Amino acid sequence: MSSSTMVIIIVCVVFGIIYKMYKKHLEFKANTLNSNKTSDEESEQLKQQVEKLTERVQILERIVTDEGYQVQKDINNL
Repeated sequence: MSSSTMVIIIVCVVFGIIYKMYKKHLEFKANTLNSNKTSDEESEQLKQQVEKLTERVQILERIVTDEGYQVQKDINNL
């Protein structure tokens, strides 16, 4: 084999390796984006759940601190 043929073969192999690496990089990037979308959806659901629970706790605090509740509790204790 001549030296120019060897150079062409080496260049082809190097470009083939670089192409495969780039392809893997694009796959990884796509998987990361899909994962982030899933995480964002889960995060939004958790935020909504926390808001609902916060509202419920506020309502319960209002009920417990209400004077009528204390009177009813005293009546029930008798």
